[in-house]
Amino acid sequence: MTTHVVGDTAALTGRSLRHILRSPDTIVTTAVMPIAFLLLFVFVFGGAIQTGGESYVDYLLPGILLITVASGVAYTAYRLFLDLQGGIFERFQSMPIARSSVLWAHVLTSVVANAVSLAVVVAVALVIGFRSPASVGAWLAVGGILLLFTLALTWLAVIAGLSAKTVDGASAFSYPLIFLPFLSSAFVPTDTMPGPVRWFAEYQPVTSIVNAIRALLAGDTPGADLWIALAWCVGILVAAYLGAALAYRRRFR
Repeated sequence: MTTHVVGDTAALTGRSLRHILRSPDTIVTTAVMPIAFLLLFVFVFGGAIQTGGESYVDYLLPGILLITVASGVAYTAYRLFLDLQGGIFERFQSMPIARSSVLWAHVLTSVVANAVSLAVVVAVALVIGFRSPASVGAWLAVGGILLLFTLALTWLAVIAGLSAKTVDGASAFSYPLIFLPFLSSAFVPTDTMPGPVRWFAEYQPVTSIVNAIRALLAGDTPGADLWIALAWCVGILVAAYLGAALAYRRRFR
């Protein structure tokens, strides 16, 4: 980015963050559903699920973190759609600012908001018994994976926000993303699943991402799961970014 783009992006990101600060219920609402899932599965279903001796809250948390991100990016599509409907984008088009900064502001705001929501979820997990022997380096690696995952899903949210015809349509794209962890190793080991479901669960992106985060938090070596998770995150990120850029050009050409 040039200095001009960075300055414009910073100014517009500040605008978006101020909107969130004036409406903190956005972050609270984003964190409520993942926390509800966390409490439900730990205290209601956890005793019936065998995870090989590992504490169920430790086993479950990586998947809950991904659900938190999937839930949070729905607000990015929602806010983007409201800006479009309110004519803000057209106004920005007439101003001497970098065009890419408008989208990047929404993306960076999503990263900040999701980071806060993730911190809230981790805090609740610690209260109910989550413990990790992971080193600082392992925690940084977990943070890096979650950052890539957030960026990838946020750019998908940008596509949804630019393409939606209604407010409900803008945020509804996140529903399959929230459901996807249920068909992965996030809640139960995949070897307990029936054949076709197990095959899908083992080869979809969430499983490798969950397994990599779980191994890092447990102080273990994630092995191939780490590289597969990074490949999925980077691949989705690149494809979503290109799709968002194309959708933006078509909308404002």
